[in-house]
Amino acid sequence: MAIKRINGIELEQMLRNGLANLRASEDEINRLNVFPVPDGDTGTNMVKTLEHGLSLAERSSDVSVFTKSLSSGTLLGARGNSGVILSQFFYGFAQALSRAVLIGPGELRNALVRGYRVAYGAVRKPVEGTMLTVSREGIEHIRSQITRNSSIDFILSAYAAEMRKTLILTPEMLPVLKDAGVVDSGATGFILIFEGMVKYLRGEVLEDTAKQTESKGTDPDFSRFNEDSLFIDGYCMEFILQRMRNPAYEQDFSIEAFLGALDRLGNSIVCVQDGKRVKVHIHTKAPAVIIELAQRYGEFLTFKLENMQIQHNEHDRLAKPKAHKPLSIVAVVNGAGMRKLFEGLGADCVIEGNATMNTSSQEFVSTFESIDADAIVVLPNNKNVILAAEQAASLVPDKHVTVLPSKSFVEGYYAIAMDIPDEKNLEKRIAGMRSGIDNIITLRETTASRDYTYHEIRCRRGEDIAFLGGELVCVDSDWRSAILGALAMIDDIEDRETGIVLRGRDASASDEERLTEAIAERYPMLELEFVDAGQEIYHWEIGIM
Repeated sequence: MAIKRINGIELEQMLRNGLANLRASEDEINRLNVFPVPDGDTGTNMVKTLEHGLSLAERSSDVSVFTKSLSSGTLLGARGNSGVILSQFFYGFAQALSRAVLIGPGELRNALVRGYRVAYGAVRKPVEGTMLTVSREGIEHIRSQITRNSSIDFILSAYAAEMRKTLILTPEMLPVLKDAGVVDSGATGFILIFEGMVKYLRGEVLEDTAKQTESKGTDPDFSRFNEDSLFIDGYCMEFILQRMRNPAYEQDFSIEAFLGALDRLGNSIVCVQDGKRVKVHIHTKAPAVIIELAQRYGEFLTFKLENMQIQHNEHDRLAKPKAHKPLSIVAVVNGAGMRKLFEGLGADCVIEGNATMNTSSQEFVSTFESIDADAIVVLPNNKNVILAAEQAASLVPDKHVTVLPSKSFVEGYYAIAMDIPDEKNLEKRIAGMRSGIDNIITLRETTASRDYTYHEIRCRRGEDIAFLGGELVCVDSDWRSAILGALAMIDDIEDRETGIVLRGRDASASDEERLTEAIAERYPMLELEFVDAGQEIYHWEIGIM
């Protein structure tokens, strides 16, 4: 039976099926990595972005209510370039449906068009052969075929089919994909979402593996909270309350009065009523009082209570400045060594990223809101974090945030090194930090995670590879030779005099000695400072001034 209209609840169910379809191929998408470096995380970023959006979406039959809250959730939860682009698509999608109660063929067509246009506008230099391309061509190829008699399942099926056709062509549009022998990972993930939505319309409801995925994680480090700890952050409390008809429970429930009571007991409150069920999220120090309040009206369908102080102490994501500053520096780091390095340089706030630096827009927003400064400078220190930082900056218009596009830790290092804290002119300070990024040459070395071919460069899994900037330039069976080969490709290397070398987690102190000797022998005028930074993935990150 052809479906001509869908409401907000049906759209939510379709998207949850799309998320399940995406999650089932998460690892496969992660492996669609252009470079032979184990940092492919596109699938994970897209899963977490959509998952966050759906977790904060307000369940409503009114399409505009649901899509607006979904969009807000994806914008805040966006991780990596793929996640940011996905969130921008849903931002445009929601804009087109801002007055829609139901989605018909015309509304769906306009939402898909608006979605890709907003996503394109959010990227400074859009690249064809990516998620942007498939989202655009998918709807533009079928746009003229959509009439008011078209069904929702026909439109989405045709949309997904056209995107699949374009996906096959992405290696021809983007040579780096062709040389790597892969199609675009973000485009693949985007298509899987819509194919999952089509499956739902056809009666194929997928089981989401989220709980299985979560069970693979590690338990919190309870040693971070003991009898001497300060309890400041309180608890994160989430539950779904089923209101009961039994006369033992109070029947005069008012969502306004319930919210008023919650306001007196905590903050960060999200409270949504759906018939006889009430979904609540709150940060509080008085969970027992809230439990007692809720049980006056019903019983819990789900309940979660987490000590946020443990999470705060374990991850220490936000290092809040103690006093007002003219300019505050925020840096994304990976590991204790890198944290120590950037804090020692003068970073006021550090956000702990994982190996692939999956920092969400929400983490940036929370950090910005914790800062008391006239201006904030952000050092993402990874090319996949820049868009999330920029998106977060746009979500806090009352803060003066400048995102400096540092793509590596050494670029971030030299940005702070060029800062002059005593300079009263903040624009000059920021310009000086930007010059630190612009004037540095970055060299990184690691081990190839798979076979790879690009132009004249070929490597096999397990070989040592070196990058200049973002380009793979040297392959060797010996890591020192790979580094020396890459250094030799710097045109004015003989004129360069200083540099910083960040030693990674998998490189040893004896390795440092051998590298020092090798570089000193080849380039005796080049003075390098070595720092045990402990970064993952890359054994060495070298910045040459």
